[in-house]
Amino acid sequence: MFAEYLLPILMVVFLFIGIFTGYPVAFILGGLAIIFALIGDVPLPFLGMMGSRIYGGVLENWLYIAIPLFVFMGLMLEKSGVASRLLLTLQRLFGRVRGGLAISVALLGVVMAASTGIVGASVVMLGLLALPVMLKQNYKPEMACGVIAASGTLGILIPPSIMLVLIGSIMQVSVGNLFKAALIPGLMLGVLYIAYLLIMGRLKPDWMPLADTDAVDHDKTPLALALTRDLVGPVFLMVTVLGSIMMGIATPTEAAAIGALGAIFLAVVARKLTYTTLRDVCYDTAKTTAMIIFIVITATAFSLIFKRLGGDYMILDLFDATGLGSYGLLLAIMVLIFILGFFLEWIEISYVILPILLPVIGLMDFGMSTQATLVWFAILMAINLQTSFLTPPFGYALFYLKGITNGQVKITTIYKSIIPYVLLQLTGLLLCIAFPAIVLWLPGLI
Repeated sequence: MFAEYLLPILMVVFLFIGIFTGYPVAFILGGLAIIFALIGDVPLPFLGMMGSRIYGGVLENWLYIAIPLFVFMGLMLEKSGVASRLLLTLQRLFGRVRGGLAISVALLGVVMAASTGIVGASVVMLGLLALPVMLKQNYKPEMACGVIAASGTLGILIPPSIMLVLIGSIMQVSVGNLFKAALIPGLMLGVLYIAYLLIMGRLKPDWMPLADTDAVDHDKTPLALALTRDLVGPVFLMVTVLGSIMMGIATPTEAAAIGALGAIFLAVVARKLTYTTLRDVCYDTAKTTAMIIFIVITATAFSLIFKRLGGDYMILDLFDATGLGSYGLLLAIMVLIFILGFFLEWIEISYVILPILLPVIGLMDFGMSTQATLVWFAILMAINLQTSFLTPPFGYALFYLKGITNGQVKITTIYKSIIPYVLLQLTGLLLCIAFPAIVLWLPGLI
């Protein structure tokens, strides 16, 4: 078997070697595709077809228009000051609860996740807003950093999620169904975070001191009025975007356009829409979109060459040799994705690993329809991939947070801080595996 599948094995080996060199992943994927196409004597007509596949499957895919629109929406909300005002109001609401500021950060993470869907922007925003205040209130750094990093990653799962847009495109599954299926698991993770914070407030009160009353009540606006003022905008935007998708009124791309326009409107209301803000948001949107699309193009080329050299048959033979049943295979795949998340970003895993695993997924029998199985598996994979933002050594959320601490917190402290949240995410994943209705109830209802 080793000799028969030597080239696909070498492709995987050199992919990991290239990643550890620190070289840009997109160049590694594209370079390996070209090199192994030459080594494997792949016919030129196939390479021409690969170009057509990339153009027709990626560059002409209307669904990908949603990516820059969702990115624009998230960045505009970040610049508009909506999040900072909401955090201060939530802090007033929970100010007299031990760990109230940490709970406010978790709630803000849920609200902004449902409004943005961008992990980098969410973690940086939460870190800049909350970390100095939490450290000033004598929160233990492990507690402060953990809740900020974990809450920021909810944006990749709670819709509208760029990850779900890409996974839906790869698996040929309705993105609207994925958005419906991801909503309850995403909110469940937020509830698990808050429950953990409440428990730790009881067990380790010195880790999360009560806030100073004067610091919490510096805003003299009545609390009910402040909540209405600061919650209406984000919640209305969230309901408009998600509601239009779930009710079948708009496609994800059309809903993304509505969201982008709504974010501009909120910035106008907040009097934060200036030429400089608009320029910076457009520039960052272009950078983020270009990075994602470049990786998608090169990962598509890598996967096509890998399959051409027999990589998909290698994976099938490997899983057949295990003799595991459907649930055994599912758990093996989840463990594999979790381990890969230590080293690879979610985009590479989605576009390199998922196309290879699709034939294996098709062989599984869980007593449900094929479409339901695909939706369920996609959400399980999305929950699993969320942990890749938190697991060292390449957890991107950890480095986003480290970059804004100005040396106040060591990277080892940040690593320790995320352990409970990784365990909570794995708990959520196991619950969704054991009880598929958590994922499939809402798509079946609507």
